[in-house]
Amino acid sequence: MPQEQYTHHRGTMPSSEGPQVYKVGIYGWRKRCLYFFVLLLMILILVNLAMTIWILKVMNFTIDGMGNLRITEKGLKLEGDSEFLQPLYAKEIQSRPGNALYFKSARNVTVNILNDQTKVLTQLITGPKAVEAYGKKFEVKTVSGKLLFSADDNEVVVGAERLRVLGAEGTVFPKSIETPNVRADPFKELRASPIFQRYPMLQAVPCTATVHHRHLLQ
Repeated sequence: MPQEQYTHHRGTMPSSEGPQVYKVGIYGWRKRCLYFFVLLLMILILVNLAMTIWILKVMNFTIDGMGNLRITEKGLKLEGDSEFLQPLYAKEIQSRPGNALYFKSARNVTVNILNDQTKVLTQLITGPKAVEAYGKKFEVKTVSGKLLFSADDNEVVVGAERLRVLGAEGTVFPKSIETPNVRADPFKELRASPIFQRYPMLQAVPCTATVHHRHLLQ
């Protein structure tokens, strides 16, 4: 009992020392380093923002697209001259209404038609010296769909009403030729000369061969 009272009186005795104050925070060189890093971070943010604005201005970024490239409801719209350094994949390429579509190349322009296995089926090459086409069949048609020219491994078909050969040496047929009618231009001669100085043989089976000659009246 006396011990408990002593403890109680001791706890209630006023302390001669003042309240202890603990400083919470960063001081000294740590505080200066923190301010330096915060300032450096702000500078980097401002530089990054300025570079972003500069890139947007130089590349002409807008809500509709970038530069001459516009994003529309139907797809991408490209205005002006453009250069593609890598392959371009598109479903359809068309020019503006009323304007032509130009393809320019320093060497050649190659158009490939591929299948699902990326195998070339048809190829068109336009070079500085020749135009080459590779495919199983080649056709030329009119706007109405009439066949003018067709070529494949088996035959060459000319669908025009008249075939004219304007070469100075005429036409050479190394093998036989079948035709229902051969005629010259009006008031001009029709000549047939053999290659090996032999008289050409005309055959008509079972029909007959008829040769008409027109004289110019003086």
